[in-house]
Amino acid sequence: MVKQKSFFKELLPSLKGCWLVTLLCPFFMLGEVVLEVLIPMLMGETIDKVELLLQQSATAEVILTEIGTTCLIMVAMSLLSLGCGFAGAALSAHGGTTFARNLRNDVFGRIQTFSFYNIDKFQTSSLVTRCTTDITNVQMVYTMLIRICFRAPSMLIFATIMAFVRGGSLAWIFAVSLPILGTIIGILMTKAYPRFSKMLKKFDALNQNVQENLTNIRVVKSFVREETEKQKFFETVTDVMNSQYSAEILMVFVMPIMQLVMYMTRLAMVGIGGNMILIGSTSLTVGALSSLLTYTVQILSSLMMIAMILVNITTSRASAERLDEIFKEVPDIKGGDCTESVASGSIEFKNVNFAYAKDSDNYVLSDVNLEIKSGETVGIIGGTGEGKSTLVQLVARLYDVSTGQVLVDGRNVKEYPLNTLRDAVAMVLQKNVLFSGTIAQNLRWGKENATQEELEEACKKAQAHDFITSFPDGYQTELGQGGVNVSGGQKQRLCIARALLKHPKILILDDSTSAVDTATDEKIRYQFEHGLKDVTKIIIAQRIASIQNSDKIVVIDNGKIVDVGKHEQLLERCEIYQEVFNSQVKGDKGGDVNG
Repeated sequence: MVKQKSFFKELLPSLKGCWLVTLLCPFFMLGEVVLEVLIPMLMGETIDKVELLLQQSATAEVILTEIGTTCLIMVAMSLLSLGCGFAGAALSAHGGTTFARNLRNDVFGRIQTFSFYNIDKFQTSSLVTRCTTDITNVQMVYTMLIRICFRAPSMLIFATIMAFVRGGSLAWIFAVSLPILGTIIGILMTKAYPRFSKMLKKFDALNQNVQENLTNIRVVKSFVREETEKQKFFETVTDVMNSQYSAEILMVFVMPIMQLVMYMTRLAMVGIGGNMILIGSTSLTVGALSSLLTYTVQILSSLMMIAMILVNITTSRASAERLDEIFKEVPDIKGGDCTESVASGSIEFKNVNFAYAKDSDNYVLSDVNLEIKSGETVGIIGGTGEGKSTLVQLVARLYDVSTGQVLVDGRNVKEYPLNTLRDAVAMVLQKNVLFSGTIAQNLRWGKENATQEELEEACKKAQAHDFITSFPDGYQTELGQGGVNVSGGQKQRLCIARALLKHPKILILDDSTSAVDTATDEKIRYQFEHGLKDVTKIIIAQRIASIQNSDKIVVIDNGKIVDVGKHEQLLERCEIYQEVFNSQVKGDKGGDVNG
């Protein structure tokens, strides 16, 4: 219960634009209920009047006039009730869709504030489910709350009052049926919640399966694993089916139980009430019994509506708590309040240790001390998994150090506002990501209002202009999802051009020319050397040729910096660097490492 109240508090901002609807919808629902409750009373009184007129031997004209007048009034009340119901339904639909839009936007915006550490706590597939299925479940409950949650209790209260007014002691039959009904429904709700929680986790697994398969479809086809993936998917959807069935089978019993109680109650009223009328033991009339039977339907129908609300609250409770986890997740990285911008781009790592898990001493980086001057070109080399990528991600605060400091322009990166820091740092990561849209739209991620001339200038430096202009639509060429219709090397060059458009003070290339041929790589390095003299450049590479002309080269092994120097210096004194150089340049036969 605490979580639900807390979540509702977090939910309130998403109701912006919905408050008027939230207030007006119950008003129309109340009007609909009042009119529906008055109609049976009017009908019962009319039956009694007609019966009395027949006993008084009134003419047919008088009787028809009485019936006709009542019918006109009832038609008018029915139409007015219909109008109130329509208005309430329209308002609740508008409010529900507006609320869902706001909630999705708020959840997505919250996710955007997360650091990599925060995102790593949630699987991508789970975040997708939370932004879609879970929000739909919560939306459904909100729509029901502002409409049915006011209609059903109001109907229950007013119809019960009228039942006692019209039926007297006969209405006490409800006192037997209602507790039985409430107990059964309560038991079902309690049993259903854990099953719905399990069902949502199965949906997470389903989304993960689909995402992995579609993202890596080329790998699946190249290894001829289609049948295996189909079998894997079938097993996953079977798990979803079983969990859905397990959860929803309990809910199936709700409506039949409600209907059984409703029919038994009406049967008891007809039997007992009819007998009371025949023996004349009370003042109960045929019209009063007719009204009471209608009120029985209204009372039990309202209870069915309340049960339906409880069912949906049960199914959405797990969804609400999963959304609550996103709202409660505290962004691991928050910006500082420094008003200064990054001017020169100098970098210093001071006694840096880093572990992905908080409060862990299993460091990925240990005792890192490194100084990079403004405008320098620094190469970083080392084996796979040695912490090269992690090191450069600390500069833009994609992760934060566990201990120590990272300084940019002599100031701790934690003091800068995140936008200020990241605007000054352009990163081309190992995984080159492009988005659906044109080449120009993708490039303008670097600078939103970049002119065509600026796009071409950046692409020329990245050696991308020639292949772009070879396409029939040039810079307006549509890229498929993830840039599937360009090669790996072309994708890398587009990502480099996008980074250059930021005009950063610090440019980080994380093995970003691995798919580019040697000649093109050399041209890109030439542009960096002569066209970006005031930009601090950090280049992570597996090929020594890509970094051998750097001002300094950093050799990382097992998360530690083992040596720093120029190419020639490292060839003389660094055994790890010698081994890499020999394997790439000299081959297995060895040779003079200084050659």
